[in-house]
Formats: sequence, structure tokens, C-alpha cells
Amino acid sequence: MSSNAETQESRGDVFKWAVVVLLVAVAVVGNNFYSAESLLYRLIAVVVLAGIAGFVALNTTKGRSFAKLAREAKTEIRRVVWPTRQETVQTTLIVLAVVIFMSLVLWGVDSLLGWIVSAVIG
Repeated sequence: MSSNAETQESRGDVFKWAVVVLLVAVAVVGNNFYSAESLLYRLIAVVVLAGIAGFVALNTTKGRSFAKLAREAKTEIRRVVWPTRQETVQTTLIVLAVVIFMSLVLWGVDSLLGWIVSAVIG
């Protein structure tokens, strides 16, 4: 019984995804076809079609799971302990110092290897 329901749901999802692809194609082709029209009108049409396509996509199984993931991510972001301004500045300065140091080390190794290779060849 559940297998039959899953098959019908997946067929419905395939139809919904086909509608989403069709709406996006209409937006792209319509934007190109009506290129002589005002950019504002074309933008409004593309935004409306994208909104409808998004609504249809969110009504699929994958769309609902994506919406659930987005809600959980928003909840998780609220739990994050963000660094203070001082911590951010200190970390940034440490990263810059390490980058400068490593670039000097790599420049030195490159120069040394270049000198060795030129001495062997020349």
C-alpha cells in the first residue's frame, strides 16, 4: 500500500519538477523574446515566474525537505556564539601574519631552488 502511495507521490513530483523546468524555460525564452520591452517589465515577469516555480518546487518531496533544512539551519544560526570585534580583529591579524610569513618562506625556497637549478644547468 505504501509503495503505491510513494509511486504516485514520485509521479506527482516528476510532474511538478517538469512544471518548474517549463516555468524557468518560459522565463528565459520570454526574457530573450521580449528584449525590446522595458527591463522593468521583463524583470517583474522573471521574478513572478521564478516565484511561482519556487512555490511549485517547494511542494515536492525534495522541496519540503529543503525547506525543513533551511528552517533548522536558521534555528542553528541563532545558537552560534559569534566572536566579539576584538576577537575578530586579533584572528584576522594572526591570519595575515601567517600568510605573510608563509609567502616569505615559499619565496625563499623558490629562490633557493631556482638558484640551485640554474647552477646545475649553467
